[in-house]
Amino acid sequence: MGVTDPLTEHFERERRGLLAHSYRMLGTWDEAEDAVQEAYLRAFQAWPGFQERSSTRTWLFRIVTNVCLTALRGRGRRALPAGLAADGSAAWIQPVPTSLVDPETAAVAREGVRLAFVAGLRHLPARQRAVLLLREVLAFPAAEVALTLGMSVAAVKSALQRARARLAEVAPSPEQVTEPPDGRTRELLARYMAAWEHADPVALERVLRTDAVLDLVPSGDHARGRAACLALAAPSMDGGWRMAPTGANGQPAALAWWHGEPFGVAVLTPAAGGVAAVTVFADPALVARFSAADVPAAGA
Repeated sequence: MGVTDPLTEHFERERRGLLAHSYRMLGTWDEAEDAVQEAYLRAFQAWPGFQERSSTRTWLFRIVTNVCLTALRGRGRRALPAGLAADGSAAWIQPVPTSLVDPETAAVAREGVRLAFVAGLRHLPARQRAVLLLREVLAFPAAEVALTLGMSVAAVKSALQRARARLAEVAPSPEQVTEPPDGRTRELLARYMAAWEHADPVALERVLRTDAVLDLVPSGDHARGRAACLALAAPSMDGGWRMAPTGANGQPAALAWWHGEPFGVAVLTPAAGGVAAVTVFADPALVARFSAADVPAAGA
């Protein structure tokens, strides 16, 4: 047929990986999808002159990385929930169905796309973010990263060191990210959903750790500590909630309907001793997206 047929074959094979990389770069799935579409158009235009000095996969990731950098330069700053960003400099993020995570990175999915990691990336300048992801998630050689970003190898190594140091400053404590076994995780999610469906604040209290954090997006409401979380949540526990288990960012999550209408997604961070964090994304469109993705119950 045409010269684009091999490109389409290569692109479709890498699509999920390109989407996952773009999501890490940009923080929202909507923008990631736009970036991948733009990358395809650029690849389509450049394909006749592609001489395979690098692998097609590397070439495609180079294109989409630069699309993301252009997008980051062109957009404004937006507020992130207080529990996911210590300062106001980070961009807002959006949860993604676990089933859409690149299969090739499934082994590191819980670290590579968990909300805390994606939020932590917002603390990095765009080029540092790209260096970190290309080197540590995609395992590109330093020389290839340098070529992709128009940097020297020494500059890549320096940027990687700075990115690692900054992430270490904003990372949650180890006890907050060490998840219990899958069976315990499923139990915590089931108890969380039951507490809401039965309008039972006492049951919710028993699910949360004493140092739990609750964030509501996009309202910006934030609570730290179990008592504060309950004070924020309890007025909404009116018996009108229905929930279904799902998975978001490699974490257990619940789709929520309020009085029969789609409401959004609650993403849980389970840890030793209970749920360490809950981020509630009040966006009805997410219910349709997660339902369409046919995500299995968390931990299944």
